[in-house]
Amino acid sequence: MSFVLSRMAACGGTCKNKLSPQGPPPAPPNGLYLARKALKGLLKEAEKELKKAQRQGELMGCLALGGGGEHPELHRPGPPPPPLRAAPLLPPGARGLPPPPPLPPPLPPRLREETEEQESTCPICLGEIQNAKTLEKCRHSFCEGCITRALQVKKACPMCGRFYGQLVGNQPQNGRMLVSKDATLLLPSYEKYGTIVIQYVFPPGVQGAEHPNPGVRYPGTTRVAYLPDCPEGNKVLTLFRKAFDQRLTFTIGTSMTTGRPNVITWNDIHHKTSCTGGPQLFGYPDPTYLTRVQEELRAKGITDD
Repeated sequence: MSFVLSRMAACGGTCKNKLSPQGPPPAPPNGLYLARKALKGLLKEAEKELKKAQRQGELMGCLALGGGGEHPELHRPGPPPPPLRAAPLLPPGARGLPPPPPLPPPLPPRLREETEEQESTCPICLGEIQNAKTLEKCRHSFCEGCITRALQVKKACPMCGRFYGQLVGNQPQNGRMLVSKDATLLLPSYEKYGTIVIQYVFPPGVQGAEHPNPGVRYPGTTRVAYLPDCPEGNKVLTLFRKAFDQRLTFTIGTSMTTGRPNVITWNDIHHKTSCTGGPQLFGYPDPTYLTRVQEELRAKGITDD
């Protein structure tokens, strides 16, 4: 204060109006203040450098992912991938798959030799096959001369009976095969289908030269048979028509049920003559009938091809 008054006295009061209304000037900064200021500046610079480094690192990562650029720092080799390991072999059951069926055991040497010998032996002459001829349908092989003579006697394979050519029977020629369908008649095991009704009608006649007693009369007859009106039943119906046209369904002989001679009888193609009663009464249910009767027809050369 004394300094100010002395200055005012020196200037004769002229510098009174030059004094700042805000009071005395600030004191010069001491060493602690300067140190704090310097430290604060260093911290700001360090923060700027850190942010700059972070931005540069993010940019390098983006370039490395995008595959751009050729900077060596972006292509530093990473650690090698772990070696691939083969999956352990598990039994099929452990992977949820059914195990494969076991392989059949090999034939004993003696049985294998017998099988090979049978394949090279003619079933007719029992000698070694000469000029082998294999039948087309059943694939049985014979000597050419043996099978030629056998087919002249009967056009069927001597081994399995498979017929070759068209077999014609001695069924009376004046018969008729009538077919109708009844949707209300249901057969056991085929309740969701209707029924095929087959009616065979033969008037009386006289036996011909192909019959057991030529010139002898035979009485007429009517027979009824039933098939399920399903796809397989209709297939059997088609085969029955072929057999009837080839005169194979009936023949003339002695009745197995009555013992009467010179009558029209069935000829080894089994029909269901009753709707119920099972196989014992020639009716249904009979789960394998449609398959069995097709085998009987095939043996006579009646097929769907």
